Amino acid sequence: MRRRPALALAALASAAGATLALGLASPAVAATGATTGPRVPAGRYVALGDSFSAGSGVLPLSPTANPQCTQSALNYPKLLAQRSGGALTDVTCGGADTGDFTGSQFTGVAPQLDAVTPAARLVTIGIGGNDSSVFTSIIQQCATAGLRTAGQGSPCKDTYGSSYADTIRTKTYPAVRAAIAAAKARAPQARIVVPGYPQILPPTKGCYATMPIATGDVPYVNGIEQVLNAALEQAAKDNGATFVDMWAPSAGRDACQLPWVRWVEPLAGSLNYVPVHPNAAGERAYADQIAARVSL
Repeated sequence: MRRRPALALAALASAAGATLALGLASPAVAATGATTGPRVPAGRYVALGDSFSAGSGVLPLSPTANPQCTQSALNYPKLLAQRSGGALTDVTCGGADTGDFTGSQFTGVAPQLDAVTPAARLVTIGIGGNDSSVFTSIIQQCATAGLRTAGQGSPCKDTYGSSYADTIRTKTYPAVRAAIAAAKARAPQARIVVPGYPQILPPTKGCYATMPIATGDVPYVNGIEQVLNAALEQAAKDNGATFVDMWAPSAGRDACQLPWVRWVEPLAGSLNYVPVHPNAAGERAYADQIAARVSL
């Protein structure tokens, strides 16, 4: 059984915390969004996806999900279902990639696509970051490189160059496109929504004390995440699905911001037990942005 990326990041955060100062925190708050767009009948919502959709790291855990999935009771699918007053089938799972849509991620965890039936009228698909281990690898490798150079230069970019972006374009994009197509085939009447990933780092410089990415690697990491979001957007368009941008709304809400401002927790000093993931405010922001596109 493969190791969950969420736990791999937690282990790296522990190691980084031994050498970096930890931050203090207070509760986060979320922005709100207007609700527009076609209405989706309540009670027919299926949520698929990885840790950003599962809300991994945000307590309490969902009592109905397999604990190995680190699914939060406060993730955006549940928040959206609460707004609609309808039933939800939430099979999001931390560490999931597109392979887990057709195969079992853990013992006792069914393939995610099994949850999608013709009765579904809304399906959210938050996936792609874990394919080929891109997300976990870039955070781990760039943080390790940053620690090695004490935050100077661009050691990660110098080592990996275009390899991450190339992998996203040649492997992640077709895999996500196929996953969306499969969900659409199972639920032809459903509105399919594909949310992107929020900003993890600010545009330049970064915050070495809490996100040990070298200064010169901050634009590099941002660029790779933007390539990933572009791939998800294209995969959604290819299937007539709705892409929900999280990059622009999360500007100024990255992991380098104050605890009550940020939507994503940092590597060192995270208030979530899973670092470099959306906090409760980030999950609410996801719900707001999706609700602004699809009335529930």
